Amino acid sequence: MQSLKGKYIKATHLLNGSIFENALILIIEHNEKGNTGFIVNKPFHRRFNELIAFRHARPFPLFYGGPVEVEGLFFLHKKPDVIPLATPITTGVYYAGNFAETVKNINNNNISEQEIKLLVGYCGWDAGQLAEEIAEGSWEVVINHANLFT
Repeated sequence: MQSLKGKYIKATHLLNGSIFENALILIIEHNEKGNTGFIVNKPFHRRFNELIAFRHARPFPLFYGGPVEVEGLFFLHKKPDVIPLATPITTGVYYAGNFAETVKNINNNNISEQEIKLLVGYCGWDAGQLAEEIAEGSWEVVINHANLFT
């Protein structure tokens, strides 16, 4: 299967009634071990400053990134100039980087809600699993998608 890194997949009607209903997922990793991605279109029920460790932070939206490691906080952004050590995923989209600098830049208003997505949890598939789910019709690869940060 061709690499899905940097591509979006969209849940089909076969996933209605599941946590993936209407999910749009950005795949950030595709290798021989499997795939990793984030749901990018589902708001989380709390804000960044409602997390105990960040109670002094600026209120900022969180998104539900997926059912794996829901205690983890991850982020996608388009600010490699202010977030060092970011990993490029696709044109204009970066994953992670220096988290302390990220929080500092959020609190100093150097990063807006249109430039970053803070995500709780992620999605993961073992080798071959996502290809099977696409073949069975649970997911479709999306060619044209809306801007991730709007």
